[in-house]
Amino acid sequence: MNGAMFQSFEDPPPGQDRSERVRRSREVMALAGLDALLVPHADEYMNEYLPPCAERLAWLTGFTGSAGLAVVARKSAALFVDGRYILQAPKQVDTSIFEVLQVPEASVADWIGKALKSGAVLGFDPWLHALSTIDELTKELEGKRIKLKALATNPVDQVWGRERPAPPRAVVIPHPLKYAGRASEDKLAELQSGLKKDGQDAVVLTSPDSIAWLFNMRGSDVAHNPVALAFAIVPASGKAELFIDSAKIGPDAKAHLSPLAKISEPAALARRLSALKKAGKCVRLSPGAAIWFHRKLRGGGAKVVRAADPCILPKARKNAVEIKGARSAHRRDGVAMARFLAWLDHEAPGGKVDEIAAAQKLEALRSETQALKEISFDTIAGSGPNGAIVHYRVTQATNRVVRPGELFLIDSGAQYLDGTTDITRTVAIGRPTREMQERFTLVLKGHIGIATARFPKGTRGIDLDPFARKALWAAGLDFDHGTGHGVGSYLSVHEGPQSISKRGMVVLEPGMIISNEPGYYKEGAYGIRIENLVLVTDARRVAAGEREIMGFETLTLVPIDRRLVVSDMLSQEERAWINAYHQRVAESIGPELGPADRTWLETATAPIG
Repeated sequence: MNGAMFQSFEDPPPGQDRSERVRRSREVMALAGLDALLVPHADEYMNEYLPPCAERLAWLTGFTGSAGLAVVARKSAALFVDGRYILQAPKQVDTSIFEVLQVPEASVADWIGKALKSGAVLGFDPWLHALSTIDELTKELEGKRIKLKALATNPVDQVWGRERPAPPRAVVIPHPLKYAGRASEDKLAELQSGLKKDGQDAVVLTSPDSIAWLFNMRGSDVAHNPVALAFAIVPASGKAELFIDSAKIGPDAKAHLSPLAKISEPAALARRLSALKKAGKCVRLSPGAAIWFHRKLRGGGAKVVRAADPCILPKARKNAVEIKGARSAHRRDGVAMARFLAWLDHEAPGGKVDEIAAAQKLEALRSETQALKEISFDTIAGSGPNGAIVHYRVTQATNRVVRPGELFLIDSGAQYLDGTTDITRTVAIGRPTREMQERFTLVLKGHIGIATARFPKGTRGIDLDPFARKALWAAGLDFDHGTGHGVGSYLSVHEGPQSISKRGMVVLEPGMIISNEPGYYKEGAYGIRIENLVLVTDARRVAAGEREIMGFETLTLVPIDRRLVVSDMLSQEERAWINAYHQRVAESIGPELGPADRTWLETATAPIG
């Protein structure tokens, strides 16, 4: 195999020594009168996944995760990551320079308060931090008399200099109505109606996936995410304005977008915001937008209303066409996954497969559908102890053979025009230990707990999160990540606002797609995760009940490894669920498989007694 189409397994280039980069950054900080600098994993669009030109945190520290924050003081530095990355980060950064700390157990404000003296100046790039983040940090540091200073120039960019990659300029592609399910004109009209109802003159949109959804357009400025980097202003009346590099707008995109919006260069954005301020307009802006926007609109006669991006909820509630597309995409993806798992079962026990080969094979099988547009994120293919690293990314240096007697965790996804997929399967290679089976079954019980949950209107993700952890908690175990995240429709694989997690405060609504992915990770040994995507169903009256109740429809159609299930640990209802799920998988994707793979599927989906 010649390698994957969309994922690279090359080791990060050694480049310049990180200590030299930090030293030079401190020199620039000193010249700017700064005692410390915030370096987040972020860009001006507040994206989770970044173009190369915005990977400042990785460039400075070596950490490549999708969330994190470094604080660089004159003589000390710390990297803050969440539980997904607490094993990965110390392996990537020089821990003699950066102390690696896990949030929320460790507080950024506490560390800063101890590292800096009273009266110190903490610098931040206003393009890279949300207003809500800076407001909170300012409040927490008030008692320490530490001043936060917005910077006109980012010190990291100054040190990075000419080596910094150029911004992406991928072309915009119209997203056809047969996949979007709703015309952009209708979406804009509804948004503008809402603005008028709320007495707001305009909204500033800073999230590329909101803009992609609103204008039914897609791009490829960010790896694995079909978005174009752009901003937009939508007035309550009149034509919207889209701020995007004109090099991205070809004839098809121009024909599609011109009736919807005035197309302007990004350089015009500051002038338009100043005009809104001067005219005393009431402008809606998300607290999650970069603080630069809030500062630009602040003062004068303008009124800034801090309110959620009005595209977020409508985008999360998939329409009938998007739901139909999601089902189709998952059926197609299930066929590719079943072919992959059959291949893995045949090849891996002989020691013929390593992590890179597995990721390449899966991508090749998805490509054979002739519908794959991209993968939805870098495939996580973790053999043995690498599976315990929640967001592990294999490289040539870390590549490991899949060995008998171990577990293999593969978390992957695809971008199709009709839907985005995300699935994790944990596979026994050879004979698993009893401990592996028991802990897998505990995770499975949590997965089934979410899949079978029934809940009334008004239920939030935080209310359901314990369903996934109950069996693990009873055994003194847990996992340090959320149970589920929202997923877009040929958009971001991590889509808000909904989640099933300890911080999931958003009410779940029909049409939302969300992952169901409890796990367990034994450091240095193995990782277990079982992930399907589920759709929140319409509320229905239960016989003899008093309230309408919602639930989940499982979209993912791929066998769960029966060899890892301890049947006696499952209740009768849990066994019924997995047997019914496997029967549905067999009926849905079996007809699409060749004879050998269909025989494998029959065994993989046989009833559990």
